[in-house]
Amino acid sequence: MDINLEINDASANNDEQKQPLLRNAEVPEAERNLIQKAISSTFQSTAHLANLLPTGTVLAFQLLSPIFTNIGNCDSVSKSMTSVLVTLCGASCFLLNFTDSFRDSKGNICYGFATFKGLWIIDGSTKLPPQVSEKYRIRFIDFMHAMMSILVFAAIALFDQNVVNCFFPEPSNEIQEILTALPVAIGVFCSMLFVAFPTERHGIGFPLSTS
Repeated sequence: MDINLEINDASANNDEQKQPLLRNAEVPEAERNLIQKAISSTFQSTAHLANLLPTGTVLAFQLLSPIFTNIGNCDSVSKSMTSVLVTLCGASCFLLNFTDSFRDSKGNICYGFATFKGLWIIDGSTKLPPQVSEKYRIRFIDFMHAMMSILVFAAIALFDQNVVNCFFPEPSNEIQEILTALPVAIGVFCSMLFVAFPTERHGIGFPLSTS
């Protein structure tokens, strides 16, 4: 009897391991038509919008912008420093879209820059076989993601009141309308493009790949 119980327990554990972790047996399966499936797919894709920007760059900008702009009270020096900060962060958002990562046979994460021939490993700790490296080469979609990253970062900068007060201390009504509507338009436009053309890279500052 004991042997049978142990076999049954082992088979039950195996069945539990085969089930998806997020499955809830108490909730009935959702029945969706084509429109609802499309909406659900859109929501799942927009959840990955954070992949558009490297988190380190955005964090550095948010920490330094109040200091460089003197909390929005800019003089000529502060305005120059803020311009340099925005330019460097924008360039970082652009360049880091051409980085990628992979795991070696021991699970260690290695980063590299995508080139037209493959992936150039930054620290030179390993070398990918040519047939594997070729999968990481630069494609047209990488330039699209890089431009979208710059646009999204520009929207974030325009939402920063310190930066806006630094460059537009007394905006006219027309400028104020543009500053209000432009970030929203950029967000909607980039969201649509990113949903249609999702990124497959996991570069520096972006979420890591599980494989």
